[in-house]
Amino acid sequence: MPPSPAGTSASPTTTVGGPSPAVTPAATDEPGPVAPDPAAALGTTVRSGTSGATGGLLVLAGMLLVALNLRAAVTSLGALLDEVRVGLALSGTMAGFITTLPTIAFAGLGAATPWLVRRFSPARLLVFGMLALATGQLLRAVTGSAVVFLLTSALALAGIAVANILLPMLVKQHFPHRTGLVTGAYTMALTVGTTVAAAAAVPVAHAFGSWRAGLGVWAGLAAVAVLPWLPAALRSRAAARRATRGAATGARLVIRPGRTRLGWAMAVYFGAQSLSGYAIMGWLAQLFRDAGFRPQDAGLLLAGVTALGVPIALLMPALAGRLGTLRPLIFALTAASSLAYLGLAFAPRDGAVLWVVLLAFGQGAFPLILTTIGLRARTADGTVALSAFAQSTGYVIAALGPLLVGVLYETTGGWLAPVGFLLVALAVQTGAGMLIARPRYIEDER
Repeated sequence: MPPSPAGTSASPTTTVGGPSPAVTPAATDEPGPVAPDPAAALGTTVRSGTSGATGGLLVLAGMLLVALNLRAAVTSLGALLDEVRVGLALSGTMAGFITTLPTIAFAGLGAATPWLVRRFSPARLLVFGMLALATGQLLRAVTGSAVVFLLTSALALAGIAVANILLPMLVKQHFPHRTGLVTGAYTMALTVGTTVAAAAAVPVAHAFGSWRAGLGVWAGLAAVAVLPWLPAALRSRAAARRATRGAATGARLVIRPGRTRLGWAMAVYFGAQSLSGYAIMGWLAQLFRDAGFRPQDAGLLLAGVTALGVPIALLMPALAGRLGTLRPLIFALTAASSLAYLGLAFAPRDGAVLWVVLLAFGQGAFPLILTTIGLRARTADGTVALSAFAQSTGYVIAALGPLLVGVLYETTGGWLAPVGFLLVALAVQTGAGMLIARPRYIEDER
């Protein structure tokens, strides 16, 4: 990761146990910033004989547990959608709306997260978010009402939406000199959670004789993710009062990414890569089935994209953190995705394994953009503002992906038009990537 220029910015002094006072960049020649003590940031009192590294590990463990939960509620439902649709007598419209609900929730509720961060500590938000996720998953697994199922799914997704925005900010706060490594670790955890939930939901449902078990079991994982953040959340009221008194003496840094070129470039890149990702998750298995693969083999090929994404999720942020410019990575991801799309359009059966490998590499754009959010902000305030704008706007764009691919597939009866649409989205993604490739900071574009 290119180091923050000494004397041009100050590292955030915010803590997980309290609100985030702004840090105004100072034009001095003082030495570079020192990372905040993670143990103190978590709200833990560091006693004699307790190292700061222990607190840092606790923060990291809490982040990884949260990341494991960020897609389990979505992919477990996808794997059991037919059973849920029959069990709750869902109409086709209702089932379609439920599958679109994640992107709607991530966009709408993600946009509200900076407002929440100004009023509640990140620790409390994560506790509330994981409790909402656990409660929503549990209640939707026991209800017999389609409307209640929809509302409780929205509750669960609200918890995920808040955590989506907070994790890049927490990386910036507690691991400012390890942005790539820590982002890679939590992105890998997210990918593992996605894969395990998709793979295990049906076997769990069969083992217990009901789709309800296949959905409800993941509430336990969300409840476990509460534990590392609970002590800090319980202590945060006193810390919030102290921070409020301190904030009264200085102005807060106001950052509006929607008024900057960098903010919009980040949002477009995030949205274009998410559009492709959701389209692949929704339609790749059908493409392979149309090419002559058995349903189970088509499902395995789709799972291969996710499984291969695990090591890529770990390596991509580390590479991004070490490079002075992201252009080589952006061009490599574009090349891999382009070859994969062309192969899927013209030779989906003969080169299926190769296309899956190339697609998995191309989907490395997701961990790349998550890392870039931290690299393009100097402060925690900047990171959370950029994260919220890029993700909330990006998910609005992403919601169009599966829908338009489905419309083009139904209209043309083939895959040339849908794949052509994905290539156009890839071109837009690459253009936005060129704008975010070089080092620059959202605080400087206010």
